[in-house]
Amino acid sequence: PANCPKGLEYLAQVDQLLIKQKVEALEAFTGFETNNKYEILNSLGQRIYHAVEDTCCCTRNCCGSSRPFDMKILNNQNQEVIHLSRPLRCSSCWCPCCLQKVTVEAPPGKVAGYVCQSWSLCKPRMRIENAEEETVLRIKGPCCQLNICGDIEFDVYAPDEETYVGRVTKQWSGLGKELFTDADNFGISFPLDLDVNVKATLLGAVFLLDFMFFENNTKKDDKMKHDHH
Repeated sequence: PANCPKGLEYLAQVDQLLIKQKVEALEAFTGFETNNKYEILNSLGQRIYHAVEDTCCCTRNCCGSSRPFDMKILNNQNQEVIHLSRPLRCSSCWCPCCLQKVTVEAPPGKVAGYVCQSWSLCKPRMRIENAEEETVLRIKGPCCQLNICGDIEFDVYAPDEETYVGRVTKQWSGLGKELFTDADNFGISFPLDLDVNVKATLLGAVFLLDFMFFENNTKKDDKMKHDHH
């Protein structure tokens, strides 16, 4: 396809993905923060990419889910095709200068777009921007981001906030798994003909959503259950 970064040819041909966090036994049993790892699957369950967080041990365990991170998304030949970077920012939602931002590069070194948190008092809001920092999509989330609410849906709209484009879904994978691990599964859907750079940036939004809204929730639940026992 025209304007398709090297390594993203397959992404140009799909309209949905499943992002599955790989469970780390060390973290599940000791609470010691490990680098997040994910598999990115197509609708048939076949792995097309995998993602590895590239953050030092000290940063992970001192900053938790607010940590700055670099995420490498690699193809099945272990070649990096997308790079995500998030700087360290205070996680307070009350201050507009603390809003989160992820830079998406595809291929690494060339900006494909940005994922930007928009100020909102209650419901999560994000913007997907292109390399020129023009808003191309908007994401609206629900007030409740707790797993007990079942599947949690973040709707994706055109910039007018009226035209529905797709959805990011945090999937509640069953009571047992959610109780004992902080592994997260996400589904993402978008138009087949969406610009592949925007698809890559929307994929980057999934990782920011995971860090911002789900890592702490599940870890707090795990700690409470551990303390209870």
